Amino acid sequence: MKFVISLQVSRLDIDSLVKQVHETVSEMQKYFTSSGAYYSDALFFLSLVSHRVLPQFKRLIMMDCDLKFDGDIYELYKHFSQFTEDNVIGIAREAQPVYMHTFNMYRNKNKDTRVGNPPPDGLTGFNSGVLLLDLDKMRKSKSYNSLLTAETVKALTEKFMFKGHLGDQDFYTLIALEHEELFHILPCNWNRQLCTWWREHGYKEVFDQFFSCDGHINIYHGNCNTEIPKLDWEK
Repeated sequence: MKFVISLQVSRLDIDSLVKQVHETVSEMQKYFTSSGAYYSDALFFLSLVSHRVLPQFKRLIMMDCDLKFDGDIYELYKHFSQFTEDNVIGIAREAQPVYMHTFNMYRNKNKDTRVGNPPPDGLTGFNSGVLLLDLDKMRKSKSYNSLLTAETVKALTEKFMFKGHLGDQDFYTLIALEHEELFHILPCNWNRQLCTWWREHGYKEVFDQFFSCDGHINIYHGNCNTEIPKLDWEK
């Protein structure tokens, strides 16, 4: 049996796309990065508004470049079919206690909060190394688009005493505190983050509650410049 695969390659000019949404992106940069930081580049905010600059696409999988696959990307794509009516984005949880740390002031004043707590019940925060963006649903979602304003983001950052530094994933983490329904949670094995920095920086006791991931790993993410192990198909 023969299979015919049709591919279309499109070259996208990032600078041109960013110009179209400069006003929104520049506002987000104020709250989710700092001047000169790695994640200050507009590229790290483009996913937020990709539905506005890519009208020719209905769905988009956006991925970091420090990934290695050991699974079929079509199985990842099939997660779009698991979205609820309100889900517009598929994203995996952050695998370190990053947001336990960055929401520290809010947590100290709200002892019973779920914010920053580990899975399965905590609002752990997200890692945007692998994103499933349902662009059609993003365009239609009044709830999502209402959050892409300076006034809304300012109010949320003040309410949760938050200053981000990780670009788009900070935005997704912040809005999910009040709008969990917008997100489909990808299993950790579709974004198996390997960075362990926070284990040795004050969070050793709780680290594994965030970091553990059972089952076959489909995508390894070598964040923090972590070396990705050699897989069977590479040997």
